[in-house]
Amino acid sequence: MQKSPQISAGIQDMFSQSTAVLSQPSVSTFERFEQRGGVQQAYIYVMVAAVVSALIAAFFALFHSEVTFFGQLFSRLILVPLGFAVFTGAVYYIGKALFKGTGTYAEVAYTFSLFFVPMSILGTLIGVIPVIGFLAAILISLANMYFGFLAVQSSMNIRTNGEALALLVLSGVAYFLVSVIVGGFLASLFIARAVLSGV
Repeated sequence: MQKSPQISAGIQDMFSQSTAVLSQPSVSTFERFEQRGGVQQAYIYVMVAAVVSALIAAFFALFHSEVTFFGQLFSRLILVPLGFAVFTGAVYYIGKALFKGTGTYAEVAYTFSLFFVPMSILGTLIGVIPVIGFLAAILISLANMYFGFLAVQSSMNIRTNGEALALLVLSGVAYFLVSVIVGGFLASLFIARAVLSGV
């Protein structure tokens, strides 16, 4: 029995696949790799981005009194994989329900991780630079939309441009709503802690 390709990808393989995806962006490039790994590989890769981003942000937090070292460290370790899970989950479920997408969640998660991880690390690196960081964040967001547009067509087999774009927009709305809820919950915890500690 032949070994499944979904258990073959290691971190080094995924970095080389990310390089290919970023340097030769197309639906066919994503299709070349969409079955090289599964959900486990995708989330291990995303955790690499979370750890690197957390360490970078935490280091620069040492020089800014308005943010804390541990706040940056733990928030990124939690929010980066959570945000990835929410967005890719929305792509999969909305794609299946509304656009008759035929991909699997493993294909969606793995495909999206290939551009999400390097772009996330790049965004954190550039984001700590005043002024430039803001402009870079806009460019990185636009790049993520473009790569996401290609990844949706590949992983969910939705080839109509309008449907692929609509799926991305709806997934973005779902991500925003969940972010507001989670953000509100975290803010209430912070306020409650401040009240209890008498700050």
